[in-house]
Amino acid sequence: MDNLKEVEGKRIHDKKMGASARCLMVTGPVIVGAGPSGMATAACLKEKGIPSLILERANCIASLWQHKTYDRLRLHLPKNFCELPLMPFPESFPSYPTKQQFLSYLDDYANHFGLEPVFNTTVVNAEYDHRCRFWRIKTLGLKQEETEYISQWLIVATGENAEEVMPHIEGTENFGGPILHSSSYRCGETFREKSVLVVGCGNSGMEVSLDLCNYNARPTLAVRNAVHVLPQEIIGISTFGLSMSLLKWLPVRLVDQFLLLMSWFLLGDTAQIGLIRPKLGPLELKNLFGKTPVLDVGTIGKIKSGDFKVIRQGIKRLKKDSVEFIDGKDEKFDAIILATGFKSNVVSWLKETDMFSLNNGMPRKPFPNGWKGENGLYAVGFTYRGLLGASIVARKIVEDIEHDWKAEAANFLAFTRASLPQSELEAKEIIKIDRTFY
Repeated sequence: MDNLKEVEGKRIHDKKMGASARCLMVTGPVIVGAGPSGMATAACLKEKGIPSLILERANCIASLWQHKTYDRLRLHLPKNFCELPLMPFPESFPSYPTKQQFLSYLDDYANHFGLEPVFNTTVVNAEYDHRCRFWRIKTLGLKQEETEYISQWLIVATGENAEEVMPHIEGTENFGGPILHSSSYRCGETFREKSVLVVGCGNSGMEVSLDLCNYNARPTLAVRNAVHVLPQEIIGISTFGLSMSLLKWLPVRLVDQFLLLMSWFLLGDTAQIGLIRPKLGPLELKNLFGKTPVLDVGTIGKIKSGDFKVIRQGIKRLKKDSVEFIDGKDEKFDAIILATGFKSNVVSWLKETDMFSLNNGMPRKPFPNGWKGENGLYAVGFTYRGLLGASIVARKIVEDIEHDWKAEAANFLAFTRASLPQSELEAKEIIKIDRTFY
C-alpha cells in the first residue's frame, strides 16, 4: 500500500481502542465498504491519479452479492443501467446478467483498476478531529488487532443494505420450524412440499415466492402495505429505460399514468389478487420516499394460477406449528422467510450527526444532494437508486476531491519552491506529489 505511512511513534495510546493501536496515515481518501459503490469511487479516483484505501469488514468484495443473495437472482435492470464507471459489461452478457455474471464483472473490475481492499477489517469508530483537521478511522481485525487510519477524506460506502431488518414477532421462540431472513435463502430445494410463509412483498419477497413455487413448495405471501408491481418490460423495452426516456419530455405524473395503464393492460388489476396499489404513482413514490416498485418476473402469473396465495394481514404471534394473524385466523406453516429488507448501519460507527439521520442512517438530504457533508465527508450508495445512482454519485465525489487534491499539490509545490535552495529543488522534482503531502 504505497499510500500508507506509519505515524512516527508506531504505537499510540487511546482509551477507546485499548492500551495501544497501530496508527497509519493515508495519503488519499479512506473508503469504508468494498461493494460496487466503494469500488466505483476508488476506480474513478485512480483514474484521476488519486490513491485511496478501501476498508472492508468481510473477506471479499461485494459481500452482499456474494453471501446474502439467492441463486436465481439477476439484475432487475438492463446491464447498461448497472455498469460501473469506466468499464462496461462484456457484450456477451445478456441484457439482465445473472448473479454469477455480475460477480465475475466485479472481479474483473477490481483487477482492471488494481483495487486491493483491506479485508476482514471492521470500522468501529470514525470521527473528525477538529484540532488536526483529519478523520480518525478506528478498526478491528480478525484477531481484534486495533488500527487507526488517518485521512483528510472519508467516503462512506457501506450503503443502504448493510444489515438485515429483523422484525420482532411475538412467539418467535415457540415456532418449531426454521425462521430465516431472505439474505440466508439460496434456493427452494430444502423447502420442497413444505408450506412456507414469506413476509414482505418487495422484489426479494416476490422472487423468493416464485422460486419456492418452482421447487414445488407451497408459499403464502404476507402483505401489509400497498405496493406497485410493474412489468419488467413493455413491448420488449425495459420499463425502467422507457420511463427514463419519457421523463425527458413529460412530467412524472404523466409518466406514472402511462406506467399504470400499461401495467393494468399487461398484468391486470393487481388489487384482485391482494396487491393494492399506493395512491401515489410508482415514480413519484420512489422520488419522495425511495420506495422501489416491484418488477414482475413471473410472480403475478403464479398468483393468478393459484400456485401461491396472498394474505393481506399482519402477524400477531407465532405458535409451535402455526401463525396467528391480526384478524385472529390461524394457519399452519413449516417455515417462515422474512423478506423484510435491509438498513444502513452508519450511525453505529460514524460519530457525525449533521449529514446522516440518526433514525435510519441515511443522508438527511435526498438525492441528488446527499452525497457531500462537511470536512471531507462523503456518502455513496445511499441514493435508493441502485447501481446507476452509485455511479453518478461516485463521479461527483471524485470531481470534488480532485479539486482539493490539485489545490494541495499546488500549495505544496509553492511551499517547496519558496523554502528549498535551487540545487535541492532540482533533486526534488522526481518525488511523486502523492507521496509527499503528509
